[in-house]
Amino acid sequence: MRSLRHLALTFTVLVALGTAAPALAGGGDYTFAGGTPTQQGQVKAALSASSFNWSLVPTQIVIHIAPGIPSEATVGNIWLDSNLLSTGMFSWGVVQHEYAHQVDFFLLDDEKRQVLNTALGGSDWCYSVPGLAHAQYGCERFASTLAWAYWPNAANSMRPSSAKDESGAMGPVKFRQLMGLMIGAPTAAPPTAITAYAPKVVKPVKRAKPKK
Repeated sequence: MRSLRHLALTFTVLVALGTAAPALAGGGDYTFAGGTPTQQGQVKAALSASSFNWSLVPTQIVIHIAPGIPSEATVGNIWLDSNLLSTGMFSWGVVQHEYAHQVDFFLLDDEKRQVLNTALGGSDWCYSVPGLAHAQYGCERFASTLAWAYWPNAANSMRPSSAKDESGAMGPVKFRQLMGLMIGAPTAAPPTAITAYAPKVVKPVKRAKPKK
């Protein structure tokens, strides 16, 4: 097994070279427990919008859909609020965030988590220290960053407004490069890529001319 120092060094070299590979997104292996066809369709659309290869997760995931439940993930399971899915595209970032936890569960080891926790600015990886804010846990920062890096679209609810945000510690390009190194994930820019932290377009307000 490669040492932590070797992994960090290899990542530094990779970033410096700007190595990229073709994006090969995959839909993943999952089944539904609950939800209407329309709500299930939102989950499929969310995962398809991302350029991450969800099929890297080596097992079938059960996606539970019900009204009023908190969106969360455990090993092999994802829970999604049907009311959230009914909002359409706004829910897609949350769907991707929860599936990203499966990437953590099945594709990362303690060494990789340590590298990621440091790179993403987490205080603790995943709730071994109770009472921290959501954004202080490295696993949550990882899930949000993965959702943003592989679907960097203005409609993504995981979009950061600054580098201090949960998904803002590492830019999409560097994060995809690190994922390519760690787990063989796609590294090329998604076709929907936009500049990180790009300001929202605000149409100028037309003011009525004063009457003479």
